[in-house]
Amino acid sequence: MTTHASPPGSTTADAPGSTGTPPATDHLPATVFRAAQQGRPFCQLRRVQRSFAAVATTAVLSLYLLYVLLSSYAPGLMAGKVVGNLNVALFLGLAQFAATFLAAWLYTRHANRRRDPLAEQIKEGIEQAGIRAHSHVAAEGTAA
Repeated sequence: MTTHASPPGSTTADAPGSTGTPPATDHLPATVFRAAQQGRPFCQLRRVQRSFAAVATTAVLSLYLLYVLLSSYAPGLMAGKVVGNLNVALFLGLAQFAATFLAAWLYTRHANRRRDPLAEQIKEGIEQAGIRAHSHVAAEGTAA
């Protein structure tokens, strides 16, 4: 039977196999994490994150590249006056800031709506599997 040392400042309710709080993740078997990683919610979470990151990155970098290319190859267009002494280059430069803030806002909104619920589902699954694993180990320990 293996015993686990409690971290400093922890109570007996924190000990693995106790009826207190869920077990700490450093005591969970690696198989619990592998199973979670191969599960559908985790794959869905990765797909959702990758698709959003690819679209957002492409959009923001494209706008930046457009600005650089226009500055290099169309100086006449960029020097065009819009209002008073304000030219196209200034407005496109300010659009870079707007695009950055828009991307950050969309990222936060996307994370709250799509990724956080999936991450919570994965976390609960890991916690439940860990509780079952520790219950099983505790039951084997008392049977021995």
